Amino acid sequence: MEQHTYSHSRLQELVQNIFLQMGCSPDDATQAANVLVSADLRGIDSHGVARLNGYVRLMDLKRLNPSPSVKVVHETPSTAVVDGDAGLGLVVAPKAMEIAIQKATQAGTGWVAIRNSNHFGIAGYHSMLALPHNMIGFAMTNAGPLVAPTFSKDKLLGTNPIAVAIPAQEEPPFVLDMATTTAAYGKLEILQRKSQPTPTGWVQNGNGEPVTDAHAVKNGGALLPLGGDREHGSHKGYGLGAWVDIFSGVLSGANYGPWVPPFATAGFMSSAEQLVGAGTGHFVGAMRIDAFRPAEEFKQHMDNWIRAFRKATPVDGQDRVLIPGDPERILEAERRQNGIPILPIVVDSLRELAKRFNVTWNLD
Repeated sequence: MEQHTYSHSRLQELVQNIFLQMGCSPDDATQAANVLVSADLRGIDSHGVARLNGYVRLMDLKRLNPSPSVKVVHETPSTAVVDGDAGLGLVVAPKAMEIAIQKATQAGTGWVAIRNSNHFGIAGYHSMLALPHNMIGFAMTNAGPLVAPTFSKDKLLGTNPIAVAIPAQEEPPFVLDMATTTAAYGKLEILQRKSQPTPTGWVQNGNGEPVTDAHAVKNGGALLPLGGDREHGSHKGYGLGAWVDIFSGVLSGANYGPWVPPFATAGFMSSAEQLVGAGTGHFVGAMRIDAFRPAEEFKQHMDNWIRAFRKATPVDGQDRVLIPGDPERILEAERRQNGIPILPIVVDSLRELAKRFNVTWNLD
């Protein structure tokens, strides 16, 4: 399928102006656009500007407050609970991460549970906010139920991603950003747009049988936990997803499990009739490295760790062993220079949003 490329600065301007017209403050509009465009720059197209239409739909459904009053509702010197006032998770999560960093500055570590939020984009963006502070950053979120636990036909968990960002001295940071499923649902949406099947181990049908139909989840099936099936370790992916759900939802006072509200692009999903908490939940944290050992010493050893893995002998057909964060970092450098490829269906969606909100179209 033919794709056109657009500069990240023009995409940033367009998306930012749409968020402004939705009712976001200038700072929040800039922040929200930053998260989406960062996803596209890093090659996580499933969570980039293609998601903008979903946030608009959340607003239309009265589930999104574009001008929230984000508040700390409980705290200790090293922890806090934040209520996002139904705001954009793209805005609420960075604000919560700022609190975690402030607490880590004082207490050594800072941990913030977030309730009453919405979809927060790529988890890696939020964890990486800790890097300039000589801190290790963590971020996770629960999501609407699309995932069947091992041995289940029922969908009870979200894709529930985990991210950790660890600084090094001369080497690029270690950035792990992963769903706890074999693939994020956004990857299915990309395959649906391209009319392509999924790889084996991504989805099952309504009878719990593995299939390769990219529309299977829409038709009563489910995403599979990381591993795909019991023989390949799906119980481990299930356990990781459950951990994220408990930290993000049960600990914060947000919804959890089958009660987490679906993202608006998943039009085939219906919200639970009886909620058990407030909105979607996240959990973020920051750890000051020098709370454990001198930061410069640690980062030198991180360089040593990274170089040892880079020197590993690659298997046939591969150039080298990658460090988590390498593919995204390499692609970001390329896309900053050459532009971000956008599918025509996504361009059409952006054009419609620009027209609806009377925003100047700047991509042609």
